[in-house]
Amino acid sequence: MNFRLPEAIEILERTPGTLKGFLSGLSDGWLECDEGEGTWNVSEVIGHLIEGEKTNWIPRLAFIFEEGASRPFPAFDRFAHLKETSGWTMEQKFQEFQTLRTQNVNRLKSLITSDADLERTGTHPAFGEVKARELLSAWVVHDFTHLAQIVRVMAWRYRTDVGPFQAYLGILNR
Repeated sequence: MNFRLPEAIEILERTPGTLKGFLSGLSDGWLECDEGEGTWNVSEVIGHLIEGEKTNWIPRLAFIFEEGASRPFPAFDRFAHLKETSGWTMEQKFQEFQTLRTQNVNRLKSLITSDADLERTGTHPAFGEVKARELLSAWVVHDFTHLAQIVRVMAWRYRTDVGPFQAYLGILNR
């Protein structure tokens, strides 16, 4: 098992700043590009991360501590952000994400006080019984997933412009 709470927190704390540092001040061409119909642009991905801070990771961890595995977590609407944060500027999204993430990491630190807490279980509506450790590991990997998605979407914007170089650009050859 590789999960270590302090190491997970290292990533969780850095994600908002990483995104802000990478994306602040970019033109709309970069922030609004996507990979085609039914895919998210960069701005929408940030909105999704905000929604996860509100209704997914810490609320589900708290649910494990309050309910155990007695009943499933409330469902997470993976598309709620499309209406919740539309119309927000990127700076508003960065600020909201940073604020919520800081609050959630602080709450995480107060909830998990021992290794035994990481083994507590809850019931995921699709997967069944899950451990707190698995939920927290998924939170970190979810951040990585969306960091990779953002970079991939931005690279995809130039997919036809790179010409024959595409053969050597793995991000365009998935």
